[in-house]
Order: sequence, then structure tokens, then C-alpha cells
Amino acid sequence: MNERQHAQASVEEMAHAFEEDAGPADLSSYAAEDWLNMAVFWLMAACVFLQFFTRYALNNSLAWTEEIAANCLVVIVFLGSVMCVRMARHIQVDLLYRFLPPGIRRPLQLLVDFIVIGFFAYTTWLMWRYIAIVGNERMVTVNLPRGYVFYTVFAAFALMLARAVQNFVKDMINEKTVREQASESGIEGI
Repeated sequence: MNERQHAQASVEEMAHAFEEDAGPADLSSYAAEDWLNMAVFWLMAACVFLQFFTRYALNNSLAWTEEIAANCLVVIVFLGSVMCVRMARHIQVDLLYRFLPPGIRRPLQLLVDFIVIGFFAYTTWLMWRYIAIVGNERMVTVNLPRGYVFYTVFAAFALMLARAVQNFVKDMINEKTVREQASESGIEGI
């Protein structure tokens, strides 16, 4: 194996490495759904902490915290998927795609975009139908309709559809596709 050799740094150099000015943080790559997702994450974290505290410190757990945390996790997963669609970070098999000539890659990429749009349109429609069937069911420990969670999943699928259409339009008008730009920037998925 080829092991990389790192330059030795003194303790003094390591201690002062954190004093360098990193400059202002760049938050431009985040969209509104990312910030909403972070808020839901902290709500879930608060519920989990409250569950832990009441169970182990007070020896009398609050049952509703577990259900709210589980529903928050569902929302986090689907809202996080919107970010993955926007940034082309979903897991994809692109081994064959990398070996194809550039003249074939672009039409294939547009075909994949079209299939993805069809998939998200279909899943959005299915979620709408699912809500119509079971949207009025009540949560077990909190007397709220489960439709609240289902509507956020529906909204996430609709946002994924919108982001997929947005990526398709970008792929049509730009020289490089969204996936090529993501792979060059180093922010793509696995």
C-alpha cells in the first residue's frame, strides 16, 4: 500500500493553526428547505433529550416525545432528500456513464433527468392519494391527525419534483450538467 507521508508539525504550530482567520462562512449553497430541515432536526433533538431526561432522571417518561421524535425523523428524511435532489447527491450508479463518450453522456443524462421527473411526479401523486385515504387517522399518544406528517412528506415530494425539473432545465441550457458540476466541485454523494 502507498502510505502518505505528512509533514511533521510542532505542538506550537498545531496550537496556532486554529487562530487563523477562516473568513466569513458561505451559506449561499443552502436553500429554504435546508433551514426548515435544521429547525425540525433541533425539534427532534429536543424531544429525544426530553424523553431521555424524563425517563432516566425523573423515572417517569413522557410517551408523546417518542412519537413526535419519530415523526420529526420522517420529515427530516424527506426534506433532506430535497437537498440531495438539488445538489445531485443521491446515490447513483454511474460506472458505465463514466466510460461513455461525451456525445452520448449528455443525451443519457437528459433521459435520466426525464425519468427522475416522472418518478417524482408519480410519487407525489401517490402521496396525495395516500393522504386522502389515511390522512385523518390520529396519532397514538398525541391527539393530532397523522395527516400533518403526511402533508410534509407530500410537500417534500413536490419539492423534489420541482428541484428535478429545475435540474433538467439547468442541464438543457448549461454546458455542463448538474451532476458534472457536482462531481467537479467535490460535493457529490457516495
